[in-house]
Amino acid sequence: MLRYIVKRLLQGIVTVWFIATATFTAMHLVPGDPLASDKAVSPEIRANLEARYGLNQPVWTQYTLYLGNLARGDFGISFTQKNRQVNDIIREHFPVSATLGLLAVLFAGLGGIIWGALTALYRNRLPDIVIMFLVILGISVPSFVVAAFAQLGLVNLNHWVGFNLLPVGGWGSVAHMLVPSMVLGLSTMAYLTRLMRSSMLEIVTSDFVRTARAKGLPATRIFTAHQLRNAVLPVVTVLGPAIAAITTGGFVVELVFAIPGLGRYFVEAVQQLDYTVIMGTTVFYGAFLVFMVIAVDIVYGLIDPRVRLD
Repeated sequence: MLRYIVKRLLQGIVTVWFIATATFTAMHLVPGDPLASDKAVSPEIRANLEARYGLNQPVWTQYTLYLGNLARGDFGISFTQKNRQVNDIIREHFPVSATLGLLAVLFAGLGGIIWGALTALYRNRLPDIVIMFLVILGISVPSFVVAAFAQLGLVNLNHWVGFNLLPVGGWGSVAHMLVPSMVLGLSTMAYLTRLMRSSMLEIVTSDFVRTARAKGLPATRIFTAHQLRNAVLPVVTVLGPAIAAITTGGFVVELVFAIPGLGRYFVEAVQQLDYTVIMGTTVFYGAFLVFMVIAVDIVYGLIDPRVRLD
């Protein structure tokens, strides 16, 4: 087990290095001037800015400095937000994105397991047909469309009840988190529902379930101890990447609902060609995704004793 963990960590480090290298290369191939907003200043001030940000160095030297700073956990200084470290931006705004993402994962995970199990138990009957129609709808409709309709629905709901039952945007209370987390986790819940349904249908017709029924075990025990426990394993496998994707992928939802998360700053950095913020957040998100995949691989081996990670 220890050997497997060390091996996966080394693979994760190589993956993060590849992400960092690809991001650095892409940022230097994108046309544009990172100091475009400072074109009105004198040449002397511009030279000082280039020296401060290391833009007057050869590309290979910049790359070496970039990797050295990453090894120390230093993502640099923002080009557009004066005297503000990228580490400070991540430290202040990632908890907001993480909170929103964890609520969305909770909503998606519980909903996917429950709805997927119901569709398998009521296969080809009305609950199965209705839930699968909603699942296809949740997968097909883009998140920005769902977010826009959800916000419009909140406006109409507040107007109908005569007071702000749920806030339309912003951040700060549980009420602010409910609708954005549901919108963010909707597509993942739909995917997990389909996955849970397929896995559950395989377990229902398996030999050990038929044996449990023949022994006279209660239906609730068969469902919880045999069917649900084994059917949820594929869901656990994809839950790690799903957690990382939801936690780091709420850019549109954060913009629509005016949530001060890290995704919102990433979008603004792309619009303003803030290279250090783009590279820093991309590497941070990539490392977070790699860590979640490794963590789920380890947890999967602990849940299912049949899996031998070595």
